[in-house]
Amino acid sequence: MADVTHLIQLNVTRHALRTHSTTPSWSSSPPLTPTAVCDTITAQSDPMDAHDAVFFPDRRAPVSHLLLDQLPSYQSLLYRRKSSSSGSARRRGSGRSRQPSVSSGKWAEQKAVHSGEELKPVRELPKSMQDKRREKQQRLQQGGALTGWGLWRLNVRRSLKRLKEDGMDVLSSLQLWRADIHLIEGMFGTGILSYFSFLRFLVLLNFIMFLLMFVFVMLPVIITSHTPHNITFSSTNVSACSEYPASSRQGLVAFHEHIIDLLSGTGFLERTYLFYGYYKLEFIHSRFTYNLPLAYLLATVLYLLLSLVWIVKRSAAGFKRKLIQDEDRFQSFCNKIFAGWDFCITNENAARLKRSSLLYELKTDLEEERIKRKMANRTRGEKCRIYALRAALNLAVMAVLVACFYCIYIATVFSQRKQAEEEKSAFLLELVVEYLPSIVITLANFITPLIFNLIITFEDYSPAFEIRFTLMRCVFMRLASIGVLLFSLWVQITSCRSSDCPCGYNHESYPCWETHVGQEMYKLVIFDFLIIAAVTIFVEFPRKIIVNHCHCGLAKWWGQQEFAVPQNVLEIVYGQTICWIGTFYCPLLPAINTVKYILVFYLKKVSLVTNCRPATRPFRASSSHFFFLVVLLIGLALASVPVIVSIAEIPTSRACGPFVNYTTSWKVVPRVINQLPPGLQSFLLTLASEAIAVSFFVITCLGMFYVIALAGAHKRVIEQLRDQLAMEGRDKRFLIQKLYQAQQAVCARSPRGFRRTRPDAGLYLVEPSVVLETQA
Repeated sequence: MADVTHLIQLNVTRHALRTHSTTPSWSSSPPLTPTAVCDTITAQSDPMDAHDAVFFPDRRAPVSHLLLDQLPSYQSLLYRRKSSSSGSARRRGSGRSRQPSVSSGKWAEQKAVHSGEELKPVRELPKSMQDKRREKQQRLQQGGALTGWGLWRLNVRRSLKRLKEDGMDVLSSLQLWRADIHLIEGMFGTGILSYFSFLRFLVLLNFIMFLLMFVFVMLPVIITSHTPHNITFSSTNVSACSEYPASSRQGLVAFHEHIIDLLSGTGFLERTYLFYGYYKLEFIHSRFTYNLPLAYLLATVLYLLLSLVWIVKRSAAGFKRKLIQDEDRFQSFCNKIFAGWDFCITNENAARLKRSSLLYELKTDLEEERIKRKMANRTRGEKCRIYALRAALNLAVMAVLVACFYCIYIATVFSQRKQAEEEKSAFLLELVVEYLPSIVITLANFITPLIFNLIITFEDYSPAFEIRFTLMRCVFMRLASIGVLLFSLWVQITSCRSSDCPCGYNHESYPCWETHVGQEMYKLVIFDFLIIAAVTIFVEFPRKIIVNHCHCGLAKWWGQQEFAVPQNVLEIVYGQTICWIGTFYCPLLPAINTVKYILVFYLKKVSLVTNCRPATRPFRASSSHFFFLVVLLIGLALASVPVIVSIAEIPTSRACGPFVNYTTSWKVVPRVINQLPPGLQSFLLTLASEAIAVSFFVITCLGMFYVIALAGAHKRVIEQLRDQLAMEGRDKRFLIQKLYQAQQAVCARSPRGFRRTRPDAGLYLVEPSVVLETQA
C-alpha cells in the first residue's frame, strides 16, 4: 500500500486533463472500499493506463476500474453513449485522434520545427516554464542543425523582426503626449486614461482631415493665387442669383466689432480660406486640368470614409473584450477579484480610490444580481405597475426633449431674423443674438442630464443599466440638438418671402447659404471651447479653493469636483460631430478643432491633477473604450445625414463656391463621367447599375449569414469548454473525496503503522512504516 497516495493523486491530475465529457450526470455509486482501492492500484501496474481503458473502451483492459467508473465525467459519457450509438463511434474516433496529451513531453519532442514557418517567441507560448525551456532547447537544436539557405533565411527573419521592434519603439517614443499620459495613468489608473487616449485619437483624426482638405482644396487655390495659371472661374452668367454683396464693415470700425467678426466668422473672415464661398474656381489649367469641384466633393467623401474605417478598426478590439466580459457573470466576479487591480497606479491616493472603486463594482454586481432575482419573482400585477410607470416616465422624457428642441428652433429663427435686420445694437446684445442658438443648446445639454438622473431613479433599473440608459439619453439630446439647429437653418434657407424661389433658395437673406451654415458651425465650435474653458477656470478652480480652505458643513457636503469620464467624452464627441458636419462648409474647421482639442487636453490635465478626483462610480477602461467609439460612430452617422442631403438635394448657391454651375453638388460626378472615354464610362455605369447593386447586396448578406453562423458555432464551443472546465473541477473534488475515504479506511485498519503528517489539514497524507508490496 505504499503507493496508494501517489497513484490516486496521479489519477486526480491525469483524469482532470483527459476528461472529454461536457454535461454532468451524477449517479448513486457505492462508497469506495479499501479492496477497491487496492484493485485500482493493481490496475495501474499494467502497461496500458487505466484511464485509456476508460476513455477508449474498444481497447481491452485487464481489470475493472471501480474508482474511475464512479467519476461524474465518466457517468455522463456513458449516458451520452447510450443515447446514440452512432455518436459513440464518432466520439471514439475523435478520441483516438486526440490520444497524445498536450502536456506530454514525448508529444512535444515529436513536433517538428520547420525552418520556414513563422514561430511565436517562447515567452508568448501558453505553456509552463518547463515546456518553454524544452521548446527553447528544440529551437536551438533546430537552428544549429540548419546550414546554407535555411540558416540565412532564419537570420534574415530574426534581423527583420528586431528591426521592426526597434522601429515600433522609436514610433512609441514619438507618440503624442506620451509622458503626460503615462503620468495620468500612474496617478489615476486606466479608467481616466481612456478619456485622454480618446482625446489624442481625435486630435490625430482632425489633423488628417485637415491635411485632406488642405492638399486637395486649399493648396491648389493658394498656388494659383501666387503663380500664373490659366483659370476657369465657376460663375459663367450674370443674374440676380449670382449677386453676393460684400459683408465687410466699411469706414471707421470699432474694436468690439472686430471681436464680433472674429467670434462669429462674419466681416473680414467671411471671404477668406476659412469658408466655402471663397473657393470660386472650377478648373485650373496647367500641365493637366485640375477639377476643383470634383476634388472638393471627393475630399468630403474621403474624410467621412476615413473616419468610419478608423473608428470601426479601433472599436473591434474593444468589442471583443466587452463581449467576453459580459458573457458570464461568474467570470466578471473572478476578473474583478483576481485581475481587477491596475498595476500602473503609483500614487497612494489613487490606489485607495482604486480599491474603493473595485469595492463599488462588486457591490454593483451583487446589486444587479439581487435586482435580477427580484425581477424574476415579480407578479403579473407588479410587472404591469412598473411597466406603466416606465411608460409614463418615458413620456415625461419625450416631453422634456420636445420642449428643448422647440426652444432651439425658436432661438435659431429669432437669431436669424435679428441678424438680417440693418439696425445696430449694443456689443453684448449683438453678441448674445449671434450666439443665441449655441447658448440655448448649451443650457439644454446642462439641464437635461439632471432631469434624466432624477427620472431614472424611479424606473427601477439595475445600476449598470441606469448609467448606460442615462448616457444614451444624453447622447441623443446632444446630437439631436445639432440636427434641430440644421433643420431650423434649412427651413429659413429654403423658404422665400414670395410663393416661389427663382434661385431655388432664399437668395435675398442668404446669397451664399453654405457660408452661412459654416459660420453657424464655426460659432458652435468656438462657443463649446469657451464653455469648457470657463467651467474649468471659473467653476472648478474656485470650488477646489473653497473646499480646501472653508471648513463649513456646506463646503464639505459639496466636496471636491469629480472627473466624470462619460460626461467629458460626450463633450468632445459633440464637438467632433459639429466638425464632421461643418468641414464641408468650413474647410479649415478641422484645423480649428485640432487646436481646440490640444488646448482642452492641457486644460483637462491641469484640472484633473489640481482640482478633481476620480468618480465614485467608475468606468472600466475596456468597456469605456468601446462605449466611446460607439458614441462617436453614432455621431458620425448623424453628421453624414445632413452633409449627404445638402450635397444631393439642396440647390447650391449661385453666387459663391465651386459648384455655381451645378444645380446640386452631386451633379459634378455625372458630368465628369460623361467626359470619360466610352469604355471606362460604360464600365462605371455598369458598376452603378441595379444588377451589380443587387448582387453586392446578396453577397454581403451571405457573408453576414456565414459570419453569424460561425459566431454561433464558436459560442457553442466556448460553452462546451466551460462545461468541461466545470466537470474537471467536479472530478477533482470527487477524487479527493475518495482519497480521503481511502486514507480513513487504511488508518482505521492500521492505526499504529500509519501516522498523520499534517494534523491541521483536512486531507490525510499517510506514510507507511513498513514497505508493502503492491504489485500483482
